[in-house]
Amino acid sequence: MGELSREREMESGSHDDIFVTTRWTVVLAAADHSSPQAEQAMEEICKTYWLPLYAYIRRRGHSPADAEDLTQEFFHQLLDKNWIADIDREKGRLRAFLITALKRFMAKEWRKASAQKRGGGLFHLSIDSEMAEGRYASAAKNPSIEAEALFDHQWALTLLELTVQRLKNEYAAAGKAEVFLALKDGLSMISQAIDYATLADRLSMSEGAVRVAVHRMRKRFRELYREEVAQTLPPGALLDEELRYLAGSLAQG
Repeated sequence: MGELSREREMESGSHDDIFVTTRWTVVLAAADHSSPQAEQAMEEICKTYWLPLYAYIRRRGHSPADAEDLTQEFFHQLLDKNWIADIDREKGRLRAFLITALKRFMAKEWRKASAQKRGGGLFHLSIDSEMAEGRYASAAKNPSIEAEALFDHQWALTLLELTVQRLKNEYAAAGKAEVFLALKDGLSMISQAIDYATLADRLSMSEGAVRVAVHRMRKRFRELYREEVAQTLPPGALLDEELRYLAGSLAQG
């Protein structure tokens, strides 16, 4: 992949048209039942975005076991009933589409679905119940947060986690896994709180080199996060507007 130190300068507004092969493309592929990739595409959507939906269902008062079942069934019906075909890619956000579809499912579909065998044999979503409950319990400490606000909060956290994983993979591919592990905490710390001297000693680098490395990691993180958010938006959507909205959602946690 080449060294991370090479120049990758991207100005703040330059990511608004990152729509080549995105998760939006994956969603559209899942809407085409004739496509042999439809099931695989749906599984990708499920694995990527299940946690915010699970949190919404839990906040609506369902037990962990029922929330897991309902999350599974929601994704099954999302594909089976081809709700994805209703997406207007010129107007909608993936975040808005999924929560709207889930609300419809919760209001009209789940009672009927619960009387049948769940899952339909299409696929089984692997849900880490312990992790999901830990995340839910942490976010739900705010007694005033409503189910949809909790969904948005968990959605924003999911995008951050996807970004960190992409960044980790880039460093590993460049043979810098140790650098990533040493510096990753600096992504969420103010510069004044980072112990550059200790990091320099740990990495056998000069303190100045560590400062540059942290700056580059933060810059690349911002680039990747913008890309990750852009992948959930339709063409022409205002990326900075969505970023501000997600920042507000994170602040509610």
